[in-house]
Amino acid sequence: MEGVSYARMPRVKIRELKDDYAKFELRDTDASIANALRRVMIAEVPTIAIDLVEIETNSSVLNDEFLAHRLGLIPLTSDRAMSMRFSRDCDACDGDGQCEFCSVEFHLRVKCMTDQTLDVTSKDLISSDHTVTPVDFNDSSLIESSDINTNRGIIIVKLRRGQELKLRAIARKGIGKDHAKWSPAATVTFMYEPEIHINEDLMESLTLEEKKEWVESSPTRVFDIDPVTQEVLVIDPEAYTYDDEVIKKAEAMGKPGLVEINAKQDSFIFTVESTGAVKASQLVLNAIEILKTKLDAVRLSEDTVEADDQFGELGAHLRGG
Repeated sequence: MEGVSYARMPRVKIRELKDDYAKFELRDTDASIANALRRVMIAEVPTIAIDLVEIETNSSVLNDEFLAHRLGLIPLTSDRAMSMRFSRDCDACDGDGQCEFCSVEFHLRVKCMTDQTLDVTSKDLISSDHTVTPVDFNDSSLIESSDINTNRGIIIVKLRRGQELKLRAIARKGIGKDHAKWSPAATVTFMYEPEIHINEDLMESLTLEEKKEWVESSPTRVFDIDPVTQEVLVIDPEAYTYDDEVIKKAEAMGKPGLVEINAKQDSFIFTVESTGAVKASQLVLNAIEILKTKLDAVRLSEDTVEADDQFGELGAHLRGG
């Protein structure tokens, strides 16, 4: 349609932010952008993970392939991943993937010398780069604990007397689309922000017992009754799970239209949980940067006739025309 622009200016409002958790609102955009951002966070933000394992000695109960798989799934701090090269694109090592620009080397040498079972953990991995190390999941409240085993990291294998594990590992940059071990996100979800309107006239026609029955029909605590005025209030609209239970209950009580619930089509609530490889805030920022780069790659120039022939309305949409 001539003269119509599809350009929008999305807004973000942070609700809660921790190192491994973020909750924020994304407004003034549509579901396609929200879902694209979610998918990029899960599958296209790069991290560093162990990709090659050379085992010199392994007399543990786990075979070499099992150990290599476990090592690959250990999250590594990946703050420098965005600036690293992919091993396949590295010209310093001809794609070998074993140079300082595209890889980090780890060593592990452990032998059990006592009758007590020895836990081999991520803390035993020695990195050639102090900025790339196994993620520390220690609870700060346990740092003063007298039990040193609470601060030992992620268990790789357990050794008995005489058993030994000696290996060299190469960590490389990658993305979750290639393998889940490179995904920086434990969970990324978004939901439409619900808009809830109660018909006050119909609600007043209900007895207190009927109001309680209707409020309790919701599986989650979205509504409550004011103990003083006995009015039904919306206390937590975001707890609504779009299950339609309160709507069905109202219809069963002979009060259709008692409540109207709509999803705001341009407002989304995101929940992001990081594996610890990158902070949740950095994960979101990196995803936005990658999404912008991908959109720039497909943005078509104003006078490209061949592109219009190939993409049709999509070309006009991307140009904002």
